[in-house]
Amino acid sequence: MENYLSNEFGRSGPLLLAEAQAKGRYVQAKRVFTSLTPEQVVDEVKNAGLRGRGGAWFPTGIKWSFMPKEPLKGPSYLVINADEGEPGTFKDRQIMEKDPHLLLEGIMIGSFAIRAETAFLYIRGEYLTAHDALATAIAELEAAGILGASAFGSGRPMRIVLHRGAGAYICGEETALLNSLEGRRGEPRPKPPFPAVWGAFGRPTSVNNVETLANVPAILERGAAWYKTAGTAQAPGHLLFGISGAVERPGCYELPLGTTARELVEKWAGGVKGGKKMRAFIPGGASTGFLPPDKLDVAMDPESLRKEGTMLGTGGIIVIPEEVAIVDAARVFSRFFRHETCGQCSPCREGSAWSDQVIARFQRGEGRNDDFALLEEIMRGSKQRTICVFPEAFAGPLGSAIKHFKGELVAASAERAAHPAGAGGATHHG
Repeated sequence: MENYLSNEFGRSGPLLLAEAQAKGRYVQAKRVFTSLTPEQVVDEVKNAGLRGRGGAWFPTGIKWSFMPKEPLKGPSYLVINADEGEPGTFKDRQIMEKDPHLLLEGIMIGSFAIRAETAFLYIRGEYLTAHDALATAIAELEAAGILGASAFGSGRPMRIVLHRGAGAYICGEETALLNSLEGRRGEPRPKPPFPAVWGAFGRPTSVNNVETLANVPAILERGAAWYKTAGTAQAPGHLLFGISGAVERPGCYELPLGTTARELVEKWAGGVKGGKKMRAFIPGGASTGFLPPDKLDVAMDPESLRKEGTMLGTGGIIVIPEEVAIVDAARVFSRFFRHETCGQCSPCREGSAWSDQVIARFQRGEGRNDDFALLEEIMRGSKQRTICVFPEAFAGPLGSAIKHFKGELVAASAERAAHPAGAGGATHHG
């Protein structure tokens, strides 16, 4: 299967409407609005097996099918999660900056599928270039009459509202995002009710990731059978793998799901920078934790990584070189998650703070034998006791460090106890 997500990534600026239309953009959106039913669109996406690319990997067509089908007294909404705050993840930014019309066409199709006339595109506040590209693209569509009171002359209104977030990691969680969109404090909501029943402004809402919606035009153009020719049986299609850290060619690579981590790192990213050895790699963003180099042959799909005790997440691979100690990498992430907890639930608020303090002791050379049991108790006491799954996120790097690198943590603590001056300098990573 040829690439269908990243063809414009080499551009110096965003693809504008005239050139986008010359390349086939909005042909499928027009067909959907003028000749298909919402049920037909949902069925095609469902049959393709498209799964959400925001980290949870829930089937998109099934998620859309949860939305009300009968006429409602009031609107339904599509909300696009473009917050992308997971460390190591930058795939959505590439789409928005280089090919905004690919995303906007997917938004229009997705909105039609769930009977929404308004879509809210919630974008990370720091993404200034992406915001400007999308604002320009939306203005182009409005000027051309593609967005407005009658999309493609269909009689169906369609509006896309661009909304900037304020830089909170927790707003990547869909209900925290909805609170933020409404002008409330960005913290998760208890579920049920789920967004399909009570979402943005109290109305039925579907929240979808940027890359998820960018897949939709190709599925409508070429069909579900075509889409399933790449990837795996349970996770078809391509994924934008973001590879960063100590590699020769960091970047965003479009490849089929199920491609091995070794192929991604060694073939496409050029291997570890400077020909050095790898200490560890993170498969799908900070919350997925560390894997040792002997796991490089794992297939990068949700099911294969679940068997390894981790997750695919957003497909953001981070390569850690041999000169970086696991204790320092783990501390970078523990500080991040401690800072980003919304504080609403005490197991998460206190658990992220205590776990950061414990890993900091190892970093200073003050780790104790009972600290591993303490860390595991903190993580166990935090998981599944909060409104959202943030504790599972901060437990990812810490739990995997204990599982795969316990000996290195002990050795690093002993070394820094013997040479305390070196320990002070080592805390500066990140």
